[in-house]
Amino acid sequence: MITMLLAAGLMAAQPAAAEPPVADPAVKPHYPTLPVITQNEHLYETFGGKEGLTALMDDAMNRWLANPRTRPFFANADQARIKDLLVKQFCVIMHGPCTYDGRTMAEAHRGMNVSEGSFYALVEELQVAMNKRHIPFNAQNRLIAALAPMHRDIINNTK
Repeated sequence: MITMLLAAGLMAAQPAAAEPPVADPAVKPHYPTLPVITQNEHLYETFGGKEGLTALMDDAMNRWLANPRTRPFFANADQARIKDLLVKQFCVIMHGPCTYDGRTMAEAHRGMNVSEGSFYALVEELQVAMNKRHIPFNAQNRLIAALAPMHRDIINNTK
């Protein structure tokens, strides 16, 4: 019980990352773009810091472009900007020294009509990229668990 109270106190003491503002009032995000996933201050280092996250996103983007289920969402997009925003987003989620300056996931994916299959293909390719970089399974799970609920703001987001 004391451990739970101490953990709750630590969570409350840390300032939450500022969520990106919603520019369009018609867009109603269901899930935070910057969820708090861990009090483990070493998770960011486990992923190799900013350099490691950048390398991970480089590999993931190559995989997304090669996969026919994800290619349509990235082929004609600003890939460098997407990778930069994902590095920042993951960094903030892992309590790294970053600031996310992108849109909410609801706004970023509005009108893209991402199917469930495409969403899961993206996650699978991210997992392959993390395995390739020898990121420990438990660290991968922490990140995937934080990102998974965002599917409500990504899949078939037409509004």
